[in-house]
Amino acid sequence: MEERSIMPIRPRRNRLSPAIRSMIAETSISVQHLVQPLFVADGNDVKKSIPAISGMFQFSLDYLLKEVESCMKLGLTNFLLFPIIDPSHKDAEASYSYNPRNSFFHAIRMLKQEFPESCLIGDVALNTYHPEGSDGIIVGNVVDNDRTLPILANISLSLCDAGIDILSPSDMMDGRVGYIREVLEDQGFSDTSIMAHSVKYASSFYRPFRNAIGTDTSSRSKESYQLNPSNTKEALREAQLDAEEGSDIIMVSPALHYLDVIKNIKQQVHLPIAAFHVSGEYAMLKAAAQNGWLDYPSCLEETLISIRRAGADIVISYGAKDFAQRNR
Repeated sequence: MEERSIMPIRPRRNRLSPAIRSMIAETSISVQHLVQPLFVADGNDVKKSIPAISGMFQFSLDYLLKEVESCMKLGLTNFLLFPIIDPSHKDAEASYSYNPRNSFFHAIRMLKQEFPESCLIGDVALNTYHPEGSDGIIVGNVVDNDRTLPILANISLSLCDAGIDILSPSDMMDGRVGYIREVLEDQGFSDTSIMAHSVKYASSFYRPFRNAIGTDTSSRSKESYQLNPSNTKEALREAQLDAEEGSDIIMVSPALHYLDVIKNIKQQVHLPIAAFHVSGEYAMLKAAAQNGWLDYPSCLEETLISIRRAGADIVISYGAKDFAQRNR
């Protein structure tokens, strides 16, 4: 008879069966934790593929309603909405960003009317509306922080009027959360939440997104207002400031390449943490899978779990619907 080692501690006993592994799992991921980004285009009968973000589309309202309905049937109820704006509407003051005729606001009204149980999160930024893709008003050759704040507040009010549930300022201007919160309180929108891009790094992983919204050809750097990828103390300072100014949820972006930052903020800022699995991070998975190098569904789930494990309460991912379809 083969001799067996006497080994009272065998960690493998806790991994012997799927039932045991599931019972003692420390981190879970489900559709309730996920947010699906969607791109909202003007016009009708528009479903335009976004090559840089495989599987994603620019949707006009008719197709957008169908897409949201499809997600809702899978239990996926949370959506981060980005507008696609015709170049003819772009100007140096980003004035179309709060124009009542902006079809983006009409789309939000219709979505909320058709799916009142959904959670709609609206991007608050100038980049889509600015000819150079800047997140702020440019004076001389500098992004003017303080001149940008009233425009961000106007966008926020327009989104609130349309019925948005959560505002998501992604501009990284100093003081914008406090400015927006004060305007919301003054105008009777005290119940509208803010999910601030509090920790948004000047990352190269946004390029597919910029391709999707038509700002990828801009040569203007965002390093003067987005965070240096080398820094973590600065990230914590930004998160703490946004919490003090009235943000309800703190977001870190990108997610996968800044898991340490998510963990640090989770430990020190007592608010829900959102993390954005951004377009470049998602695109790498899709490209590798299309080349047969990775199994996309399992790698996507592992990626989302890693972001949750780092401390994110909410994960925004272009793969949210894919995950929901696989796990329904």
